[in-house]
Amino acid sequence: MNDWRSWFEGAVSARACIVAGPCVVENYDIAAQVAEALLNTCQKLNFFYIFKASYRKANRTRVSSFQGIGDEKALEVLASVRESFGVPVLTDVHETIEVPAVAQIADVLQIPAFLARQTALLQAAGQSGKIVNIKKGQFMSAEAMRFAAEKVAFVGNHRIFLTERGNFFGYDDLVVDFRNIPRMRSYGYPVLLDATHAVQRPNTAAGVTLGEREYVGLYAQLGVVAGADGIFMEVHPRPQESPSDAATLLSIEEAQRLLYTLRRLYDVSQGLEPT
Repeated sequence: MNDWRSWFEGAVSARACIVAGPCVVENYDIAAQVAEALLNTCQKLNFFYIFKASYRKANRTRVSSFQGIGDEKALEVLASVRESFGVPVLTDVHETIEVPAVAQIADVLQIPAFLARQTALLQAAGQSGKIVNIKKGQFMSAEAMRFAAEKVAFVGNHRIFLTERGNFFGYDDLVVDFRNIPRMRSYGYPVLLDATHAVQRPNTAAGVTLGEREYVGLYAQLGVVAGADGIFMEVHPRPQESPSDAATLLSIEEAQRLLYTLRRLYDVSQGLEPT
């Protein structure tokens, strides 16, 4: 983990960051399959890789929707992935009471978009000493995210990511204003573009979140062009079988192909010869 610490404590480098993994922890085999494949590709392409998976889904539309395999078991899976592959791990926290236990496992505590204004949660995550990734609320402007970051920085933690993931456009669609990336970067924190949540269609009459997977690659590429320091995406060995966000997840193979494209774009943006 020393490489991760030094990477963050310095400046965001030309390596760029990929945050990717299943939407939710299902079992160790799925998590390990994704982590191993993406780590190998990221190492080959000189990306810094962070594995992500929610240990629990706390904002499902229906009460009957899959929420997880149990907190303790899911955190054990994340700890095993971290130890087996030597990668930093990101997962969500939803309430202040969760933070101490999750901080024992995760390197990055993520504040879900719906909770991006929750002062107590932001500050509890900051007080953990871990890196805090704040998802921009679907109802928030880039300017409002400055104050979300300030809530974490107020407790002495300046290790913050901000993540763009689109704004509500009507009741059941999202739109990404790519100007938000340079605007949020101006606050001095690395900014990620969440390419899979940005193509979602939430609040549908079906009671599940739908989406347009075919645009994930386009959004990821536009994020790089707009200056994002990294790309966030959800990946599953068999997206259609995922119990959460199946409509927008990439397969491992799709994600790997996209990473090659993103590497070339990052190289061009840095004035380097394309890999």
